[in-house]
Amino acid sequence: MDTLKASELLAALGHESRLAVFRLLVEAGADGVHARAIGEQLALAPATLSFHLAHLSRVGLIRGRHESRFIFYSADYEAMDRLLTFLTHNCCQGRPCLPDRFLEKTMHTKKTVLVLCTGNSCRSQMAEVIINHDMAGEIHALSAGTKPQPHVANGAIEALKQAGLPVNNLYPKDVDSVMDAPVDLVVTVCDNAKEACPIFPRPIPHLHIPFHDPHGEPLESFIGVRDDIRTRLVPAIRKALNLP
Repeated sequence: MDTLKASELLAALGHESRLAVFRLLVEAGADGVHARAIGEQLALAPATLSFHLAHLSRVGLIRGRHESRFIFYSADYEAMDRLLTFLTHNCCQGRPCLPDRFLEKTMHTKKTVLVLCTGNSCRSQMAEVIINHDMAGEIHALSAGTKPQPHVANGAIEALKQAGLPVNNLYPKDVDSVMDAPVDLVVTVCDNAKEACPIFPRPIPHLHIPFHDPHGEPLESFIGVRDDIRTRLVPAIRKALNLP
């Protein structure tokens, strides 16, 4: 990356709202966020958001993709990496000038876990939220389904809310949309998914832990599955990925 391009990217991020959009998308991961949800989270009017998204797309910091009638935006991590490399090139003339705790933090790479179910409307959605919350800084969780349903189950959303967990941007995703994600571990949470687990382009460790399907049952059943996921799945992922 040359100085002119780096200046262009830094100028784009020099606006408070554009920086907020970019940081939100960086945090969201490869799945991205659809435009309406970005506007709702950042309290930006549609016209204002559209302007900022167009600017970030034009300079190459974010990408947009169409899914049905929605446009999902995600950060361009390669562009971000090139910018960071440019900014830190030959830092301190190659001498170790940063505190050890900073180096350890910046060198630590999150593992990515894909939670797979059939409809991606309940168990896998709750698992994604719980893993991202309980293992923040260590794991980035994605979820998808072999036959995604139209929407996330209301019981799953309410069970998460009652535990104080975030429920923004939850929607069923087809497994094809995450096939190119850099996944370190695939977790299947229902028997149907175990039988239809997709073939990934490279060997990936696989963990199968079945959970009860609470669809059509009272809220208490969703809460029970939520707690079961927290009790059994999180420790199993730690063990599978050799995390402390």
